[in-house]
Amino acid sequence: MTAATLSPLPEDKQPLVGRLVDGLDVAALQWLSGYIAGIASQRQSSPRSAIADTASASADAQSRLTVLYGSQTGNAKRLAEDLGRRASSAGLAVRVVRADAYPVRELKQERLLYVVISTQGDAEPPDDARAWIEFLRSARAPKLEHLRYAVLGLGDSSYPQFCAMGRQVDERLEALGAQRLFVAGEADIDLETIAQPWLEQALQQARTQLKAAASLATVTPLRTTRANPVWHRDQPFSAPILLNQRITGRDSDRDVRHVELSLEGSGLRYAPGDALGVWPTQSPLLVEAVLTTLQLDGDALVKSTTEELPLRTWLSERRELTQLTRPFFAAHAELSGDSALRKLLSAESREPLNELFSRWQVIDLLQRHTAPWTAQALVSALRPLAPRLYSIASSQATVGDEVHLTVSHVDYTLEGLARWGNASRYLSERGEGASAPIFIEANERFRLPADERDVVMIGAGTGIAPYRAFAQERAERGASGRNWLFFGNPHFHCDFLYQVEWQQALKKGQLQRLDLAFSRDQANKVYVQHRLLEQGRDVYQWLDGGAHLYVCGDALHMAKDVHKALIAIVAEHGKRSHDDAEAWLNELIQQGRYARDVY
Repeated sequence: MTAATLSPLPEDKQPLVGRLVDGLDVAALQWLSGYIAGIASQRQSSPRSAIADTASASADAQSRLTVLYGSQTGNAKRLAEDLGRRASSAGLAVRVVRADAYPVRELKQERLLYVVISTQGDAEPPDDARAWIEFLRSARAPKLEHLRYAVLGLGDSSYPQFCAMGRQVDERLEALGAQRLFVAGEADIDLETIAQPWLEQALQQARTQLKAAASLATVTPLRTTRANPVWHRDQPFSAPILLNQRITGRDSDRDVRHVELSLEGSGLRYAPGDALGVWPTQSPLLVEAVLTTLQLDGDALVKSTTEELPLRTWLSERRELTQLTRPFFAAHAELSGDSALRKLLSAESREPLNELFSRWQVIDLLQRHTAPWTAQALVSALRPLAPRLYSIASSQATVGDEVHLTVSHVDYTLEGLARWGNASRYLSERGEGASAPIFIEANERFRLPADERDVVMIGAGTGIAPYRAFAQERAERGASGRNWLFFGNPHFHCDFLYQVEWQQALKKGQLQRLDLAFSRDQANKVYVQHRLLEQGRDVYQWLDGGAHLYVCGDALHMAKDVHKALIAIVAEHGKRSHDDAEAWLNELIQQGRYARDVY
C-alpha cells in the first residue's frame, strides 16, 4: 500500500505535498513537520489557526486586544505578530489582523486597539492598509469615545514625510473621540531602538486595561521544531559570493551588478517575490573622513546601551553614514549654533531641505558646518546601521541553493568628491570567494498567483529583479498563464538588463509580450507608463479577465506615474469615472491582484 493510498488528504492536494517537500533537506523537513504539527494542535482547540485569530470568535471586545497592522515589506507584520505572541503568553485575549482583513464594522465595538503601520514613499499607506485608511478618514468612520488606543509608526527618516501614516492614524483616532494610552512611537529603519520599548509599554498597558487572566487565552501558541542555527535578521548567514558581474554596457552611466550567492548548508528557503537582507559595513575611507573632519580618535572606547566598542568600530559596523536624516541634521544644527541650518528646519524651508537631503550625506554636513561633536554624542546621534533589502532575482526551483540579486551601484560625485550608497558599494566591491551576511525577508503580498492566471509585470531599472524570479518559477511549473513584461531604463544598447534571457523567454513561449521604454533613446523621454497607455486596451482586457498586476521600482516617481496611468486606462477602456476607476484598482489591491514592491 502506498503512502498516497493511506493519505487522508484530498486527491487534488496530494501532488502539492510532493512539490512542497521536493528538495528539502532533513533540517527543513523537521522544521516543516513541527510547523504543521503546531497548526494541527491549534485547530484541534479552535477552528481559527493563525495568530490573527488568537481570540475566539465569541470573545467580548471589552476584554480583548486587537492589534491591526499595515505592512509593505513585512516589518510591521513582524512587530504586530511579536506583540500578539507576547500578549497571548501573558494570558490576554488577542487577535492580530492585517488591515485589509479587518471588518471595519467592528471598529465601533473595539475597546483596546493597537495599530502598527508603515509609511511608503511620500506619505502613502502600505497597500494592505489603503482601504482601512480611506475608511478611517471618511465620514463613515464611527465615533470612538469608548476606544483606548496606541500607534506605532514605521518609516525612514531620510524621507521628508517620516512616519506620516502613523501620525495621521494617531491624530484621526483622537479626533474620533478615542483615548490615546501613550505617545505614538516613530521607528526609523533601525526598528528595534523604538519598537521594542513601545512593545513593552503596549503589553504593560494591555495588562492594565484588560486585567488579564490566564483563562482568557484560548489558543496555545504555535511551537515549531527548528534546526540550529536559525538564520535571520539578527543572526545572518555568511553567504559565499559565487559571481559578481556587471550587466550594464560600457557606455552606460549606471553600474548594475548581477550577484549570485551560495546558500549551501544554510537551510534557507525563499519564494519568488521575497527579499534578501544584506548587512553591509561602511567604507574605511568614509569612516576615516568622518574621524579626520571631527578630529576624533578612532580607538576611543564608546559605550552605548550594553556595548562598549572603539569609535571606529561603531562607525564601520553599527552606524549609518551615507544617509542624512532629519534627527541628525537637527542635532547638528543645535550643536553648531548655525542659524542657516536652523532655518532649513522650519516648515517654510521644506523643499530646500528635501533637495539638500537628496544630495548630501553625513560627511557633507560635517565638512560644511562645523560642530564640536564628542565621540559619545556622535554615536548617540547617528542612526544605527540597518540591513538593505534587495528583491530576489531568482527562483529556488531553478537555481537550487543559490540566491541572485540585481544591484545598482550608487556611485556619484558631489562638488568633485566621491559619494556612494553603502550597501551597493559593499556588494559591488566583494569579489568571488568573499562572503556577505544575509537573511531572507518574506514578502507575502508580492507573490505569483496560486492558479494559472495571467500576470502583468511592470518595472524600471533594478525593478526587473523579481520578474526574473517570476519567469523562472513559472517556467519550472509549466504554468499555462500568460506573462507580459513592461520594462524601462535609459538606453537599449547598454541598459537592457537580462536582455538575452528575456529574448529567449519570448522564443520559448515563456513570455508572451514584452514592451520596452528606453527613455533617452529619442528626443522625447518615454517611460513605462507611456507604454502602458499605448497598450491600454489590452492591459484592461487582461486585468478585467483576471490577470494579476505587479509594480516594482521607485516609489516616489515611477510607481505613482504608473498608478495614474492605470487609473486612466481603467477609466477609458472600462467606461468608468476617475473615482470609479481608482476604486476598481483598489479592489484589485484588496483581492491581492495588484501588488507593489516599491522603495
